[in-house]
Amino acid sequence: MSNAFLQISNAQKVSRKDIPHLPFDQFQSQALELVGNGGKIVHYFAYPDKGSLKLLAVLRTDKLFVAGCDVPDPYPSFTKTCEPFHLFEREMAEQYGIRPQDHPWLKMVRYHPNYTDGAADVFGNDYSQDIPGNYKYYQVEGEEIHEVAVGPVHAGVIEPGHFRFNCIGERVLHLEIQLGYQHRGIEKQLLTVPAKRLPILGENIAGDTTIGHSLCMAQNLEALTGVQPDQGAGVIRTIALELERLANHIGDLGALSGDVAFLPPANYFGRIRGDFLNLSLLICGNRFGKGLVRPGGVRFSLSNDIRKVLNERLAELRPEVTHVLDLLFNAVTVRARFEGCGAVSHEDADHLGLVGPAGRASGMVYDVRRCFPTEHYPHMGIPENKKTTGDVYARARVRYDEILQSLQMVESLAAIPVETQCVNEGIANDLPASSFSVALNEAWRGEVSHAVLTDEKGKILRYKIKDPSFHNWNGLAMSLRDTGISDFPLNNKSFNLSYCGFDL
Repeated sequence: MSNAFLQISNAQKVSRKDIPHLPFDQFQSQALELVGNGGKIVHYFAYPDKGSLKLLAVLRTDKLFVAGCDVPDPYPSFTKTCEPFHLFEREMAEQYGIRPQDHPWLKMVRYHPNYTDGAADVFGNDYSQDIPGNYKYYQVEGEEIHEVAVGPVHAGVIEPGHFRFNCIGERVLHLEIQLGYQHRGIEKQLLTVPAKRLPILGENIAGDTTIGHSLCMAQNLEALTGVQPDQGAGVIRTIALELERLANHIGDLGALSGDVAFLPPANYFGRIRGDFLNLSLLICGNRFGKGLVRPGGVRFSLSNDIRKVLNERLAELRPEVTHVLDLLFNAVTVRARFEGCGAVSHEDADHLGLVGPAGRASGMVYDVRRCFPTEHYPHMGIPENKKTTGDVYARARVRYDEILQSLQMVESLAAIPVETQCVNEGIANDLPASSFSVALNEAWRGEVSHAVLTDEKGKILRYKIKDPSFHNWNGLAMSLRDTGISDFPLNNKSFNLSYCGFDL
């Protein structure tokens, strides 16, 4: 593998001429060998270049590797023998009309016309019609089988998605999830907007993952232009990413509390989540961290006055957080509902490539902060945080542990003076010609990654975004197998996946 694929580093500029462009048969065999032997797919996508379509794969073991090839005609599906490729190949079929022959589950991903002028639509859709288009749901046959359809419009103010349950009585045999209702064409927009608009689009890919996506974009642009943020910026970015993790993990535990009708922690966590959002507000003027991260550094410093307030609020919050965590996890009635509910085996998690808390709950140790650290994380000593049961309790317990770990990290970083030179809205330097960079970060849902290719004029040729939910939605579907349909809300909250991050 290492003889053909190029080993690269996280957020490192690579000349495109140095990326191996392999014969398709060699590219296929070596990619399948690596993933079949436990490697994982970070990116696998198509892009146009000088009138033809090419493929690029970024794969990981304990290292990162990249290689590319031309798209063959016909294109034989990798998924037929290696299931982790299935959603990536569906995406390529939708975006560039590349039909993977013998793909066992070829369906739309986001429901939009492909990007290639004149290319036939693989799915035969009329995109003037609403979703679902020509989308054939999986059906279970039998006289006692019934289907339950939920969404895309849900009770309350949440994002749209359609859930199709095949049930026998109350028992779920299969759940199929169709998304795409919030597709905004962000990847295409990033090819056309002025450079100063890139960070604004990047931080709005998924509002609850503002810092995670902003960091990936900033780190790629910094790698490409040779700009090195100062150490203080790295500290502030790390604090911001951990505050984002704290707010969302605490919010998730509150939602899980509500779903098992344990209202005291549900209410406490809701309020405490707001307190952590307000710490982001303190630092940059926005509760979600928008406007903070920019290529080259950060737009707001961490003055001694702000640090003083930050430390005072953290000191107030720590005993409240630990008390409510104990209140939730020491309740036997809560554990009775969490334990054994919606289990995803380690084998299934591995095949699906689950990331973040969803993966660690099923025994996957991967954490970008430890495996491919950026910013201040090389100095933080991130522990392995895996569980073994893969159920709702394990997914909740991972959040419990990470809340305390993130709280300790923010406290330690906020305790020392931070100096940084604030930056303006963007990068002044032009992007280099014919270059590539890929950046990975551990957002609160898991691995988030952006990849950038430039053409011979230094224009962005392809900008690829992968939210952790791209991997994890199928984990939710697997968690419902052979489970009562009434457990769907609890399992759904235990994953808390992004619709807009998936839909782009």
